[in-house]
Amino acid sequence: MTVELDTGWNLRSVMASRGIFQTSKLKPLLEERGIDLSREQVYRLVTQPPQRVRLDVLAALCDALECSLDDLVTITRREVTAPVAVGEEATRGSIGDLRPVRAAIRRPRTK
Repeated sequence: MTVELDTGWNLRSVMASRGIFQTSKLKPLLEERGIDLSREQVYRLVTQPPQRVRLDVLAALCDALECSLDDLVTITRREVTAPVAVGEEATRGSIGDLRPVRAAIRRPRTK
């Protein structure tokens, strides 16, 4: 069984709950807190889930929007079972249970 983590980026909905509907309104709020991002970077931060975010940017977002990190990022944990191959049900075990079988070479009988 493996665990998969799904993350959600909720910056746009947090902004909307605070009455901020344009990405251009977020840029000055970040600049007041010492974060200098380009207009394009702010737009991508709002519209696309980022792969990486600096901690100072997260702190500035939380301070500017008066929210917590839990409001911006949601993490959902799922346990996933590995699919079972056909015929594998009976041989289910560890890899140590598998042992090679010695091959027997048989020569044809000659008269």
